[in-house]
Amino acid sequence: MLSITNQVKNRIIKSSCLMKRMDVSVPEAEKRTGKNAVNMQETYTVYLIESRPSAAVSGGRSCPPDSLWRRYSEFELLRNYLLVTYPFIVVPPLPEKRAEFVWHKLSADNMDPDFVERRRVGLENFLLRVASHPVIANDKVLLHFLTEPDFAHCVCVQQVDSRLRALNATFRVKNPDKHFTEMKHYSDELQSIISQLLRLRVRVADRLYGVYKVHGNYGRVFSEWSAIEKEMGDGLQSAGHHMDAYSSSVDDILEEEEHYADQLKEYLFFAEALRAVCRKHELAQYELEAALMDLTSKKQQREELTTGMLRTFSFKGMTSKLFGQETLEQRDARLKMLEEQIVEGEETVQQKTADREEHMCCAWEDMQRFRGQKARDLREALINYTHMQMNMCRKGILVWTNAKECFSKM
Repeated sequence: MLSITNQVKNRIIKSSCLMKRMDVSVPEAEKRTGKNAVNMQETYTVYLIESRPSAAVSGGRSCPPDSLWRRYSEFELLRNYLLVTYPFIVVPPLPEKRAEFVWHKLSADNMDPDFVERRRVGLENFLLRVASHPVIANDKVLLHFLTEPDFAHCVCVQQVDSRLRALNATFRVKNPDKHFTEMKHYSDELQSIISQLLRLRVRVADRLYGVYKVHGNYGRVFSEWSAIEKEMGDGLQSAGHHMDAYSSSVDDILEEEEHYADQLKEYLFFAEALRAVCRKHELAQYELEAALMDLTSKKQQREELTTGMLRTFSFKGMTSKLFGQETLEQRDARLKMLEEQIVEGEETVQQKTADREEHMCCAWEDMQRFRGQKARDLREALINYTHMQMNMCRKGILVWTNAKECFSKM
């Protein structure tokens, strides 16, 4: 079976300028111990990133790769930067930080070697995804992440954090775009369905593990039976060995299944990335509506000041009634200030409208690209999962066929 990253690399390497220039991999992970920001001892995992010119790889030349180590938190910093810098792109997700949808025989510890290995594969897959994207692939910060050790210094962390907080703020738009609303609902449903699939898969894995391991009892019983039989002993003993092999084979089967589960998890997190693009569009629409509301208010104030007729209650109007009208000079100064604010407001509305339209156009294009990618990836993953299940059944049939031959020779 091809690994996730090999499948991704084979599919996308032709379409990316960065991937044409550079071969990227995350070949290993390493556990380290050191002091954190508050000077406390901690154990953490770092991942080796290797990159080398693609021309040297395709030409068969021996070229030592550039290599550096990154923590998972640095991958998070890169992705947060991409989320803020490219609000119209469905940014590929990172693999899970802590194990989710785990069946009972697997450890949920994020330092578990098997989990770390699967996360290593997921991080490599993430880098291949972003390095193959037609827009992100040309980003200088991404190239810096792959080649320069001091990555954290080239990203303005405070700016990224403030923009992410703005995206997470609560707001409601008056005129949401129906296409983005439908896409947001789709992402919610996609996330719900994949979550159900993963939960079902955990239940099936638990039961399958139990069924296979119970077959080990056949091996034990046949072995004990063979000890009291002279003519039938060899056949029973051989059948017991086949049952033991069948029982132990489930470990490799379920380990392989985890790779397909990880592919489903990637699209579980992709659904959140898709929803983030829709939310950024809502934010652009909200900012446009706020600018329009402010401009309308300024124009109304200008009209009231020009005509002397108050359409709505205002603190300024109540003050004028209590303390008298403002002087002509004051009125002219305020009118001049309003004219300037209206000009600025019209420019702001024009800019916000252009920003929203640009985001809508670019986001919709990237969503269509994502849809094609999703259809190819999930179709391939589900077909491969089907083949794996068929092979598992064939091996089970072969075990019982061999056991039948052992019984026939008794």
